[in-house]
This record gives sequence, C-alpha cells and structure tokens, in this order.
Amino acid sequence: MRSPTKRAPEAPVLPRFAVPWRAVGYTLVAGLALLYVLPFAIQVATSFKTMPDAAANPLTLWPTTPTTAAYERLFGIADSAESVPFLRWLGNSTVVTLLVTGGRVLFDSMAGYALARLNFPGRRLLFVLLLSVMAVPGVVLLIPKFLVLNTFGMFDSYAGMVVPLLVDAAGIFIMKQFFESVPREVEEAARIDGAGAFRIYWSVVLPMARPALITLTILSFQGSWNEFTHYLVSTQSSEYETLTTGLARLVAGGLGSGTQYPLKLAAAALSTIPVAILFFCFQRYFIRGANSGSVKE
Repeated sequence: MRSPTKRAPEAPVLPRFAVPWRAVGYTLVAGLALLYVLPFAIQVATSFKTMPDAAANPLTLWPTTPTTAAYERLFGIADSAESVPFLRWLGNSTVVTLLVTGGRVLFDSMAGYALARLNFPGRRLLFVLLLSVMAVPGVVLLIPKFLVLNTFGMFDSYAGMVVPLLVDAAGIFIMKQFFESVPREVEEAARIDGAGAFRIYWSVVLPMARPALITLTILSFQGSWNEFTHYLVSTQSSEYETLTTGLARLVAGGLGSGTQYPLKLAAAALSTIPVAILFFCFQRYFIRGANSGSVKE
C-alpha cells in the first residue's frame, strides 16, 4: 500500500483584529522613536545655521542658509577673535578616556576574579563594602575627593583626573558575576597542569570573558568620556579641560558673548560621535550572556 502523503502544517490563522492592533503598535513605537531622535536632529540642523537663523527658527529641521561656520570655528579653520580650544578638549578627553578604560578593564577584571574564585580572609566583607559603595551617590564624594587629591598633590593634573577612576565598583561587580558562571572544571584542569592563580586568570579565564570585557569596555568608555563632576573637582587650569568641562564653560558664556547656539550644538554633536560609534558597533554584546570555552577531559 502507498503510504498517505503528509500534509504540510497550515500556518496559524491570526485573529481578525490582530493585524490592525499590530499596525497600531508599530506606529506607536515608530512615533516614540521619532520623538526620541527629534532633539538630536534639531541639534545637528541648528549646528549648520547662522546665529540669526538659529534665534529666529530654533525648531526647524532645515537651515534657511546652510553654513559650516560653527565647525570651521571649532577646528580653527575660520579666523575668529574668539577662539574655541575644541581640539585641546578633544585631545584631553581622548587621552584620559583611553587610560581610564584600559585601567578599569584590567583592574576590575582582576578584582572580580579575586572575589569570585580566590579564598582569602574578609572576602565576604569586602564584597559587602563593594555593594555599599555602589549605593553611595557620587555627589556625596565630591568634597572628600577634592581633599584627597589636594593632600596627595594630584590636584590639577592628569594623574588626578585618571587615577581615581581606574577602579569602578560596578565594573568589579559585573566581572565577578561573570567569573562565577565559568565552569570550575576549566580552572581545575589548568591547575593540574601546573598553572598558578594569575596564569589561570590571564590565559584561561580571561579569554572566555570576552562578552563581559567588551560590555565593561563600552560602559567604561562611555562613563569616562561623559564624566563631568570628577573633572570639575580635580582640575582648575584650562589646559586640562575636557569636552564636558569645556562645553560647560562654553554654554555658560565663558568663551564669548551672545547665545552662539550653532557653535554650542556643533560641539555637543561632535562630542557624541565616538560613544555612538562604539555602542552601535558592539551593542550585540550587551545581550550576549553565553561564554565561550570548553571543559578539558
């Protein structure tokens, strides 16, 4: 006998009102996305306006007479009596951010591995203190931070800008939680082969922590790039100004008279580009929780 042919499963039939409600949902999400993007679009459009046009038409998305005068002034191309040291701000922010990001990734991962795997007296108390530090608002520590930097002679220097930010409690917590998810069999196999604690951390466990390391790198880069209060209390001279402190002085009118909306918004738009590029390139690692690796038999 011929076996009966198998019929392909029929596609589920959506209810009558499912498609309209789905369209309403997509429309609502798209509207909220446009509402979120609108301020940034206005910011970019205003940066290409003249000052009279920005004052007369602040919310228009297309300049009446497009111009790049604001960007030319920021990069020193245009001759202006009121110069803006944007390149110096950009250089300071780049140097400090790279140093802080590298230090945080190294020290936070080392501290997280120690809390997750090493047995030493006071480990639980140290972890409780770590959680307590995360609960303290950063504003509360501004005056003590200034006093400590001034006492150690680090005030108004690159060391005072970088060293206090090299270790972050949230980063240690992230790395500790990830290292606890790594199978212990991997470390035990490496320990049988004669590897010490640091060798296991550096050569075995750390390569498996790539998703957590990239997440920590993005968070550290974004946090140090956008840092304002720490740089405000750790520096005084204009030569140490970063993008955040320099833009604050520019917005407050410290570098000239008038509103200068195109100039301010052009500087603000340029300062967001590095963080946006980094986030969109590595955003998938924020939701990737699986780690790579194998158990040696």
